[in-house]
Amino acid sequence: MQRLLYILAYPILWLLSILPMRILYIKSTALYFLVYYIVGYRKKVVKDNLALVFPEKSLKERDKIARQFFKHLCDIIVETIKALTISEKEIRKRFVVTNAEILDEYYRKNRSILLMAGHYGNWEWSGILNKLMDFEAHAVYKPLDSKQFDALVKKTREHFGGTIVSNKKIVGVLFRKWKKGIKTLTYILSDQTPKLGAFKHRDTFMDIDVPMFTGTEELAKKLDFAVLYLKVEKVKRGYYTATFVPLVDNPKEYPDFQITRMFFDALEAQIREKPEYYLWSHKRWKLRKMD
Repeated sequence: MQRLLYILAYPILWLLSILPMRILYIKSTALYFLVYYIVGYRKKVVKDNLALVFPEKSLKERDKIARQFFKHLCDIIVETIKALTISEKEIRKRFVVTNAEILDEYYRKNRSILLMAGHYGNWEWSGILNKLMDFEAHAVYKPLDSKQFDALVKKTREHFGGTIVSNKKIVGVLFRKWKKGIKTLTYILSDQTPKLGAFKHRDTFMDIDVPMFTGTEELAKKLDFAVLYLKVEKVKRGYYTATFVPLVDNPKEYPDFQITRMFFDALEAQIREKPEYYLWSHKRWKLRKMD
């Protein structure tokens, strides 16, 4: 069944991906009205999350954020489809890295990097980063159940080079390359929700007590990798900037969980400034500590 669905879906996705962005954004607007006003996809999840995180805001303010978020989510959907065939020239124009030169210092020091990021702005177009660095590039992802769609995700995210690695295999991959002296930059979406009983630490995210993934921090300390934050900002529809923000150069010098805290502080600052660009449809606070 999954294979049949893929066979039917792939030609449609490919044909959509070759359309100009202006046409895709028209479709995004239509999709927004369908998703928000008719289907109501995860509307309750989004509004519950916003009420939990922003109790000080009025219902009218939170509803406005919700509508803006769904518009942005639909843009992300068409931008992800576009990633199948988008040219390097076009994506460089639309996803601009503001300070790629900051990586030169790490190259000179022969230091590998773990690049922490959140589900903010556009995380799907970050594959262009592979064209801007001298190190071997990796991105961590959670494989899909469908082998066909999983292969499509990998193909899309490897469009500009780099290697997509399963979250269950990344430690082994990086450890082997570390032993061989191969320097790497690894992109990790670090605001995921751990499974119940599969975490070591709790802390606050947007002032809500939740379990935290600490694997990135632990890996950085074990292999002595520098840690950076990728700050992605939406400039206007279809245009983003990405900035490398150094977090720590010597991770072993930091107390346990402080690096994780630094990442969430950076992400929270962006969310508080422009909350509509965060992925509110994700059940990030489902394992929160109840009063």
